[in-house]
Amino acid sequence: MEKIKTDILIIGAGSGGLSVAAGASQMGADVVLLEGHKMGGDCLNFGCVPSKALIAAGKQAHAMSHGAKFGVTPVMPEVSYAAAKDHVHKVIDTIAPVDSQERFEGMGVRVIREFGKFIDAKTVQAGPYQITARRVVISTGSRPFVPPIPGLDTVPYETNETLFDLREQPEHLIIIGGGPIGLEMAQAHVRLGSKVTVLEGAKALGRDDPEMAEVVLNRLRAEGIEIAEGQIAEKIAGSAGAIEIHTKDGSVFAGSHLLMAVGRQPNVDKLDLEKAGIEYDRRGVKTDMALKTTNSKVYAIGDAAGRHQFTHVAGYHGATIIRSMLFGLPAKIREDHIPYATYTDPELAQVGLTEAQAREAYSDKLEVVRFPYHENDRAIAEGKTEGLIKVMIVKGRPVGASIAGAHAGELIQTWSLVLANKLKIGAVAAMIAPYPTLAEINKRAAGQYYVPRLFDNPTVKRVVRFVQKVLP
Repeated sequence: MEKIKTDILIIGAGSGGLSVAAGASQMGADVVLLEGHKMGGDCLNFGCVPSKALIAAGKQAHAMSHGAKFGVTPVMPEVSYAAAKDHVHKVIDTIAPVDSQERFEGMGVRVIREFGKFIDAKTVQAGPYQITARRVVISTGSRPFVPPIPGLDTVPYETNETLFDLREQPEHLIIIGGGPIGLEMAQAHVRLGSKVTVLEGAKALGRDDPEMAEVVLNRLRAEGIEIAEGQIAEKIAGSAGAIEIHTKDGSVFAGSHLLMAVGRQPNVDKLDLEKAGIEYDRRGVKTDMALKTTNSKVYAIGDAAGRHQFTHVAGYHGATIIRSMLFGLPAKIREDHIPYATYTDPELAQVGLTEAQAREAYSDKLEVVRFPYHENDRAIAEGKTEGLIKVMIVKGRPVGASIAGAHAGELIQTWSLVLANKLKIGAVAAMIAPYPTLAEINKRAAGQYYVPRLFDNPTVKRVVRFVQKVLP
């Protein structure tokens, strides 16, 4: 048994853990990093990176068959599903060195490839190592939640941890779960030539603004995806290549492959957190806004902290706790400026409050400004006119923004900047966007706030008429 003493022990080498390891080690702290599975965690190996690579393959196939409006003769693409997966793994392999053990050891981090669990308030056992640290960071991420549906254990099924290794093209992919993961994979697969059915127990994209979600769902249905809402799986039967999902209303959906995409659960149940005095529940480790657990020497970040489950949030958490751990300075997270995006085509993005949330919070103090994609010249030129932006404003200050349309994930960043710095709407209205760009949508939306104040204002018109009379 080797006993190790260190300043900072990080459990989990996903995006959050790697952010802490890189920052802390380069600023002089002694850092030990534990990873029992793959460096880079879920995002690199099973999540963000492979899913966006597969989506890109689907976009290429879709473009080949939808060029007529541009004067390009459509052709039906010959898709090699296995080659598309080769592209996925090539992308992973290209990015992997950035998250590699060798790179972090080069920074001075001691990387131990073992799973860890607490044996007391500040000590973690990891294989043949016993590590005592002044501060511990739990960054163990999350895994797919697989509900206990009767019969599920009798048929083969995929999750995001297995889907990207599947080489056989699904003839008919059934996806249980109509959230971002389920719908992104639905569109990628239908564009690559599979038939796709999505079953959702409530509303597809149910946490998003319904008006914005409808823009995306209309496109997915138009591309041939069957989206069955209000369908709760009650029983699963069949065998490989012939799987049946029986729902509570008596409907039966049959397909060749099954993907479970109903949510995530934090990887905290095997850490023996009780031995360290750390409270947790099914949502994750309980933390305060400084991301400290009920053991003040232990932090939890990213998916393990049971908050927003996004890679960029884990990185934000990591940057926040470094301030506290390394310098002893107060540091707390905010959540009102955290954006997220669903990478369907068109995309869907949100930051801050939705319209419904803002109306509940601010009632008649709320103003909502809108601008449609079909009035943006770049969108018209590229044939991407589906969608709109809505900005929620209270006393001149944006409190939320929703975008459905092409590159919504890029456009939402302007509004994240605005919310993060508590800027007023005039900051975006004063922005100069290159012409023609989709970014003009943000500026035009901001301009809508001033339309009734300037163009529909009788006082302004009287002042202008007076000035025109007296100007030489």
